[in-house]
Amino acid sequence: MLSIRPASLSDIPAITGIYAGDVANGTATFELEPPDQAEMAMRMRHITETGFPYLTAEWDGAVAGYAYAGTYRLRPAYRFTVENSVYVAPAAQRRGVGRALLDALIDECSKRGFRQMIAVIGDSRTQAGSIALHKAAGFRITGTLDHVGFKHGQWLDTLLMQRALGSGADEPPV
Repeated sequence: MLSIRPASLSDIPAITGIYAGDVANGTATFELEPPDQAEMAMRMRHITETGFPYLTAEWDGAVAGYAYAGTYRLRPAYRFTVENSVYVAPAAQRRGVGRALLDALIDECSKRGFRQMIAVIGDSRTQAGSIALHKAAGFRITGTLDHVGFKHGQWLDTLLMQRALGSGADEPPV
């Protein structure tokens, strides 16, 4: 059974393990060295203490993935725009975990008054699943930044995707 809930510090060991695998073996993130549990806990606290959601997916009592939204850019005019991150444990992929996390994250960000969500997807050549997930959740491709990351001996791009939250740009924020 799958459930989505706010993440807690007790989830950090599982979250750290999921992310470490993506850092060490993948190109979705451009981080080069997997952060330890203390660093991941600090990041979670920063996200939640600054008013952004951080969610965990549980499958039969085990952490199957996590998602969070955070600052897209630091300048104040961007304050209604968030950047999302979604990570799913390898054993839980292709089971609807990513979609459940992303849908819950979109809903939570909308409730908090954010108006745009940006997905910055590393290495579009190998991230067909992430691209399809975001398209299914209403994102559209808005651009590609070619050769902006160098990892595992190769130059990588980032694909930018975007979707409106709530009323989007149809009215001023409150």
